[in-house]
Amino acid sequence: MKVERPAIDVRPDLPWLAIVWNDPVNLMSYVTYVFQSVFGFTREKAEKLMLDVHHKGRAVVSSGTREEMERDVQILHSYGLWATVQRDS
Repeated sequence: MKVERPAIDVRPDLPWLAIVWNDPVNLMSYVTYVFQSVFGFTREKAEKLMLDVHHKGRAVVSSGTREEMERDVQILHSYGLWATVQRDS
């Protein structure tokens, strides 16, 4: 017996990620400041994420719905950071 698949995608919306990428422009202290200002991170957490960006080339700074992540990325762009939205796999 063949199982019919639904015509619409009924899988739960997987979390989306906001990713900040390393760039040659912004100072590490400024990136830390932005993470604290935008996300309310402690200095320690903001510095850890900034070091991930610096050493690993990127860091996931938030996760949630696609709309929330698009908003976060837009805010990060307004601060001059290179950020993208990506579906969590």
